[in-house]
Amino acid sequence: MICKVENLSEEQLEKIRQLVGEAFVNNELFHNWGPIPQRREDVMKYMALYVDYVYEAGELYANEDFTGFIGLEDSGNAHKLPQIKMLLRMLIKIRFSRLKSLVSFAKQIGGSNEKYAKQRHIDALMVCVDKGYQGRGIASELVTFAKEMSDELGIPLLFDTDMKDYAEMYQHLGCELYNTVTADNGVTRYSLCYHK
Repeated sequence: MICKVENLSEEQLEKIRQLVGEAFVNNELFHNWGPIPQRREDVMKYMALYVDYVYEAGELYANEDFTGFIGLEDSGNAHKLPQIKMLLRMLIKIRFSRLKSLVSFAKQIGGSNEKYAKQRHIDALMVCVDKGYQGRGIASELVTFAKEMSDELGIPLLFDTDMKDYAEMYQHLGCELYNTVTADNGVTRYSLCYHK
């Protein structure tokens, strides 16, 4: 069963930050930050700040044993204050050159989900499964939960990923791949949608 994550201690939140950070270290989103050993520290910081944002916005969900997490944001209820806090924290904690390369990449792939993003929708902010528990259907459980939320609200569910394997997984789980955009660094953004 998937439930909203609330009332965590700092220790519990730190465990989630570490789990999510480790899951994203090899993500192509951070391709410009260098090989994995060189980018690990900054990716871990970045993803910790991102987890804080998703949690503070009340958009973090997990399975019962906290081995799988998904962030889901209804575009009709965007949380501006947590977003501003995250951006300010990033400016303080992440090297400017790293942020600059990420912004450059984001500008190039920014319109990839334009087809659906202009209407009210749910953004899948992240999907993460503890590495030790992958292959056990947890990602499927998380995506099914998100699809049920989409059905209940009657709005599309959007996934954006820079990992071909993840795009294929989302397609296998019933999402439509409707656009791809490749940035000048060779990284491709895959935009997928689920709607009834």
